[in-house]
Amino acid sequence: MSGTGARGGGVDGTRAGTGGRAAVVHEKSTTGLYIRDIPRELLARVPAEQRGPGLGRDAVRLLVSRGGTRVSLHAFRELPHLLRAGDVLVVNTSATLAAAVDARLGGEALVVHFSTRGDDGRWAVELRAPAGGGTTRPRPGGPAGAVVELPGGRLLVLEEPLAAGADRLWWARPSPARPSPVPPSPHPYGVPELLREHGRPIRYAYTERDQPLSVYQTVFAVPEPDGAGSAEMPSAGRPFTADLVARLVSRGVQFAPLTLHTGVASQEAHEPPYPERYAVPATTAALVNAARAGGGRVIAVGTTAVRALESAADPRGVVRAAGGWTDLVVTPERGVRVVDGLLTGLHEPEASHLLMLEAVAGRAAVRLGYAQALARHCLWHEFGDAHLLLRDDNRH
Repeated sequence: MSGTGARGGGVDGTRAGTGGRAAVVHEKSTTGLYIRDIPRELLARVPAEQRGPGLGRDAVRLLVSRGGTRVSLHAFRELPHLLRAGDVLVVNTSATLAAAVDARLGGEALVVHFSTRGDDGRWAVELRAPAGGGTTRPRPGGPAGAVVELPGGRLLVLEEPLAAGADRLWWARPSPARPSPVPPSPHPYGVPELLREHGRPIRYAYTERDQPLSVYQTVFAVPEPDGAGSAEMPSAGRPFTADLVARLVSRGVQFAPLTLHTGVASQEAHEPPYPERYAVPATTAALVNAARAGGGRVIAVGTTAVRALESAADPRGVVRAAGGWTDLVVTPERGVRVVDGLLTGLHEPEASHLLMLEAVAGRAAVRLGYAQALARHCLWHEFGDAHLLLRDDNRH
């Protein structure tokens, strides 16, 4: 499932801009708020800290939506003054993987995006075609039984599509290396080792250049002992710095960690959000429940945090320690049981996450927020500006 300001990409999966046409916000009766176009000048091409001397990750803007009638624009570093003592920020600690690896299928050059590791040792992967300049373009998946050659003599055998009727993502099984004059890796089956040795962060066409993996790690990222992580950065947490976290804590705002490992973004228009692995620890459940009992607000940092936290909540909104796989899709019809606010990025046209935003804040708030984001020239995608949506307690 797409989970950040950048995630939830367009039909072709490139998430590139559509030129200088005017951006239009409109509604569809079945799916709520949509944005028709994002002007190219509003695509964030480099991280904030690379836009000028002395800038940090928090040198982005923060749009704040309070119900369907109030929107304000701030510097992100003002966040401590916009929250209050007793609020809890729920953050995703999943580390970003160097999930893109060059490969070959017969005589064809490929880039493999490693998305999600299954319980049976297989990986969900997306095969893409090199597009030059470090970017890629869509390519049909498969065929079944095809053997993809990876660096270091490793192999990947394609088995079946991840979902019936959608062949973009495939289950693939790492295989022993073929005999080669090049010494094989000591871990021929080890995808985490492969990614550490030969991988790079997944990059999309709107970005200006390749970036080191450190650029895609949030301050909350905790590496897993087994090498698990997210195919793409849980980018809502990217603008936070250690100094900003300290200032928030000093004002009485608490942080509650959980983990949801995100798969690759840019699902096709006909694809549902896919299941993702998550874990909500008992300490986080206790923090959230105590905050709600004491009148504090529970604010999720990213759509991934919403998905994990709501997956661990019972119908009354009581959160318990939980983990495993979640296929939860948060919509206005389903609503939210725990979350009072959502700090996220600006999402793509027809991204399913716009429905999650509506579930938290209401359609009017999302519609007004996006109109203001366009009017105030906010920046989209993982290196772009942030959007804090707070629940309108007066809406029905």
